[in-house]
Amino acid sequence: MFEDFLNALSNFKRNKMRTFLSLLGIIIGVASVIVIMSMGSASTKQIQDTFGSSGLDMVSIGSGFMRRNRSAVTIDFNDSFRDEMFGQISGIKKIWYKNQLSATLSYGDTSATATTYAIETDYLQTYGLALDNGEYFSVTDNVYGNQKIILGSEIASTLFPNGDAVGKSVILVTNSVTFNFRVVGVLKEQSSGFENSTTGCYIPRGFYAKQITPNSSADTVMVQAISNSRATELVDVLSDYCTSISGTEGSVRVSSMQSMIEQMSSITSTMSVMLAAIAAISLLVGGIGIMNIMIVTVTERKQEIGIRKALGATPGVIKQQFLVESASITVMGGIIGIILGIIISFAVEFVQSTSYIISWPACIIAFVFSVFVGIFFGLSPASRASKLDPVIALSGE
Repeated sequence: MFEDFLNALSNFKRNKMRTFLSLLGIIIGVASVIVIMSMGSASTKQIQDTFGSSGLDMVSIGSGFMRRNRSAVTIDFNDSFRDEMFGQISGIKKIWYKNQLSATLSYGDTSATATTYAIETDYLQTYGLALDNGEYFSVTDNVYGNQKIILGSEIASTLFPNGDAVGKSVILVTNSVTFNFRVVGVLKEQSSGFENSTTGCYIPRGFYAKQITPNSSADTVMVQAISNSRATELVDVLSDYCTSISGTEGSVRVSSMQSMIEQMSSITSTMSVMLAAIAAISLLVGGIGIMNIMIVTVTERKQEIGIRKALGATPGVIKQQFLVESASITVMGGIIGIILGIIISFAVEFVQSTSYIISWPACIIAFVFSVFVGIFFGLSPASRASKLDPVIALSGE
């Protein structure tokens, strides 16, 4: 077989243009599959980086769309709702209540609009939002409703360009009511899923429930699952639970960052596979080209086949010779296609300034498929060569 491979290389050198044209379809097909699959992997990673790794075990429950069914029960996110969820649904680690309000923050002559969240103790730590400096809210802050605030990185840099926000007092205006808050922390800039660590800010929910909107229910319920995978399952479980309470679907909006990432990654992967399958068609076209070239080669080398048969070569040996030659073309095309695909992938990474991922499984699959194409489409010409009558072959007819 090795001797057949060397003979194939020798034949390729004698017919360089023909060999190049035979390789072209395989090279383009393999390179296209690798580039498309690598782009899909890069897109998936970019989605994950955008949402970050924090908060993947959290499930958000908020108000749903407007209901036409007047008999539907309105769900009130109060302490009773929290206690019932804990008692009836497994897989829940902890539940936080959160409220949201639009506010304007100012310090001196500088002001900025910020979405303000009223949160409970330990919510930021559990969510994985790290502080650049300062401290988190304590249990006392939430119980007594202390007037403290934690700023997002962008808000902090806008109000305090010198970076000395902690310890200063800011004025918060919401619904034409003015409050004074002491800055106790500044968040780091980071990807954080549902939470906005840059343009948002946080106050103790105890203060919100006592001073801003007394005895209020939560706008959003944040449920921490026991694991990331359980968060995906809880989306359906909590939706069904809330539907059973309200008597209608869509009474609440339940979502988790983990399930959103999984859905988008699934869509991206599906699209990549579809595009790769389309690109793989060029491999089949290249295989047809190889079969045509091999038929021509068999015709041109009839006398060589006749001589070999006259010297005792069996049909199996002749068949192997042309199969090795056909497979050698696709092996070479596959290797060159992989190299070209990787080069194009890195070129795209350089141009777009994005983190690119080479899909090595795609490289292996494309290469194996290209070799299979060579063997499959080379089988008919090889069988034709093995069946030639040596007398007819030597006569050149």
